[in-house]
Amino acid sequence: MLTAVNDSMPDAALATEVDDDRALVAAAASGGVAAFEALYRRHASRVHGVIARLVGYHGARAEDLTQEAFVRAWQALPNFRFESAFGTWLHRLAVNTALMELRGRRSRPFEDNDEEVFDTLGSADSAGHVTALSMDLERAVASLPPRARAVLVLYDVEGWKHEEIAVELGMAVGSSKAQLHRARSLLRSRLGEQA
Repeated sequence: MLTAVNDSMPDAALATEVDDDRALVAAAASGGVAAFEALYRRHASRVHGVIARLVGYHGARAEDLTQEAFVRAWQALPNFRFESAFGTWLHRLAVNTALMELRGRRSRPFEDNDEEVFDTLGSADSAGHVTALSMDLERAVASLPPRARAVLVLYDVEGWKHEEIAVELGMAVGSSKAQLHRARSLLRSRLGEQA
């Protein structure tokens, strides 16, 4: 579902994870591949989750961008200054990776059709259920127009402010608010149709 991963983690466990990350980051920044692999295993699901939400659950695209985010992290790791937790830094890098891809796709509108999420509606899924009858929140979010989806995910899921979203997406604050309203309205409509 659309919740942050560490919200329910006890403070002591979170502190231990941050300390463990610190040691792994130091080792990985010195070229330790095993340490970076441990960081990857620890953070891959959260990174993939945010990227998938931003790109609309397009499986292969989300996988590619997750890998790209970790490649960028590996390249930038020697300059990581521990000004924030590694997980926070990596999460922001993942969001920026997905947003850069979304911005790039705006200039190539015919390369991808975000309406393709509807192609699977009405067909049986791997469990034999008809997806049109069980369209869930994630599919509804995936079906949103890219900018509306990005604003919704960044604001409602990731907790960003409209000012931050406006800067990252290159839009006015008012446009961010309008896109959020549009996304919520479309979600209500699409989820209402399935109820």
